[in-house]
Amino acid sequence: MAETKQQKGGARVAVQKFGTFLSSMIMPNIGAFIAWGILTALFIPDGFFPNEKINTMVGPMVTYLLPILIAFTGGKLVHEVRGGVVGAIVTMGVIMGTSAPEWIGEDGHSSPMFLGAMICGPLAAWLFKKLESLWAGKVRPGFEMLVDNFSLGIFGFAGAIASMYLLTPVMNFIMDIAGRAVEFLISNNLLWLTSALIEPAKVFFLNNAINHGVLTPLATDQSAETGKSVLYLLEANPGPGLGILLAFMVFGAGSARATAPGAALIPFFGGIHEIYFPYVLMRPQLLLAAIGGGMAGVAINTIMDVGLRSPAAPGSIIAIYGTVASDSYLGVTIAVLASTAVSFAIAAPILKFTKGTDDLDKATADMEAMKGKKSSVAGALSSQSAEESPEIRNVVFACDAGMGSSAMGASVLRNKIKEAGFGDVVTVTNSAVNNLKDNYELVVVHEDLAERAKPATPSAIHVTVDNFMASPRYDEVVELIREQQSGESSTTAPIADEQNAAEDPAASDAVSENASAGTDVLRPETIVLDGHATSREEAIDQAGALLVSAGAVEQAYVDSMHEREKSVSTFMGNGLAIPHGTNEAKESIKGSAISFIRLDEPVDWGGKPATFIVGIAGADGSHLKTLSKIAKIFGKADTVEQLEQAKTKDEILEIFEKVNK
Repeated sequence: MAETKQQKGGARVAVQKFGTFLSSMIMPNIGAFIAWGILTALFIPDGFFPNEKINTMVGPMVTYLLPILIAFTGGKLVHEVRGGVVGAIVTMGVIMGTSAPEWIGEDGHSSPMFLGAMICGPLAAWLFKKLESLWAGKVRPGFEMLVDNFSLGIFGFAGAIASMYLLTPVMNFIMDIAGRAVEFLISNNLLWLTSALIEPAKVFFLNNAINHGVLTPLATDQSAETGKSVLYLLEANPGPGLGILLAFMVFGAGSARATAPGAALIPFFGGIHEIYFPYVLMRPQLLLAAIGGGMAGVAINTIMDVGLRSPAAPGSIIAIYGTVASDSYLGVTIAVLASTAVSFAIAAPILKFTKGTDDLDKATADMEAMKGKKSSVAGALSSQSAEESPEIRNVVFACDAGMGSSAMGASVLRNKIKEAGFGDVVTVTNSAVNNLKDNYELVVVHEDLAERAKPATPSAIHVTVDNFMASPRYDEVVELIREQQSGESSTTAPIADEQNAAEDPAASDAVSENASAGTDVLRPETIVLDGHATSREEAIDQAGALLVSAGAVEQAYVDSMHEREKSVSTFMGNGLAIPHGTNEAKESIKGSAISFIRLDEPVDWGGKPATFIVGIAGADGSHLKTLSKIAKIFGKADTVEQLEQAKTKDEILEIFEKVNK
């Protein structure tokens, strides 16, 4: 059963990540879509202010500019700017293959290559990234720019030709099938059936993935040909959500009814639809209301032949009216009102005659768990305010071993809390996930370990991060503490005594932090300034070898460093990675020590560039003091720059002087 649940969760996460990736290529470029839509609305021959000269931009923008922007964005997601550039170059091939008269004929119809861009951009960037890894670190000094420029140019040249000849027929086939499917649904008045898929998917997955990852490319193709598209309205219609929230205002109970009026304004005028998703999750039967409302709106939009000129982003009634075609104002208005009325009519008896707790807090948590992310908007509706939530006095960072990443993160947050003036109120410790107990008010854990931490700490607030050094969630935690402590005396906070610390491994680590580290943990023989590694595994081997040669660990500890990395990445941010062993490998540690390697070229560390590799071995908790200082060092941009420019080991030791004290 557990395995089945995990498999389902893995599939869900995979779908979420894929959908997020698709929408991430479109959403940063929505402004460009809107700009194109405004030009279309105003200056085409049928626009409000026809202008032959300005109209010359409309076609090239949708044919070339928008797909290239998408391709660049997708490539950049995979391989930063170089990936974006190569993705744009390669995409140019399929653009011309589907639009140039030499390919489609003088009378042929060209389709904007949004789908081709969403394929070519990230694919070309990924292939180019793999190609570059073959000679990474092997280029002689002084020839880097030559190799970089020509490798990108040659790959882009070959890729553009390949996409023109290989991908063009595939894209033509796909666009033809998609166009026929949409045309069939519209001509037979069956487009309303799509709401049976779209509305539940909005709630259970990612609405942006549906809208901007799937519908926007198809809609823009249609809009370029006819001047408008009803597909823009399939997901953006705020009517279904408004009807459900109105039903809660009349027939709801508890916190759900109390918050519904304020919530109703946000999706309708603000366009943030996810605000009503927790309300649906409280009564899953309300999916029928969302589907019914969506179907009613789509049916009317189709019958009255309405559409938008460009995406309504966000899905606000204001954004919809701002992008609606000149002949569609009445139809869109009727459709939104009808979808609101139908969803209300279905939701009302469900709320009146079915049992439910209307626990908005639980529903919000369930939604965030399904989506795999926090929802700042939906979370703001929770009836549990900062004053009503458990007062945060004890915070714990958890990682697999409870040594490296958790200690580093704990140090960063501890410093932020101290700077905010609550260092004597809130205690921040660190622990291994397996050692967690339900005696903390707040648990911070890497997102990959979240499911392991929750069962052990059900009473705590859980915060997930993907970057221990520079996560924005730290500021959110500090702000919550600030709200809780407002008007209270900070001198009354209880301090963990030594007896409690001895009983709790995490607290024991915190006490150890106040003790002297003893001998120097960073020495000249464990510093390398001209390191070179072609992979994360090689970098870990080098960092571990320095610890072994220093007599601090046995080889088994190095092996455990690799095992630890398979579980959760030890990349900390600001170019820093701190590989360390698993909790089970502590017996392989002879003494506390750290190794410092500065690579000549960054190595790919789980998708992040790592320049500084700090291997860590802590025998008795004394490494925590070191980690605290390392956190301060790498938390400052000027200090990181000094580490980058250092010429000698003595300069490194000078920067780390406080670490050894």
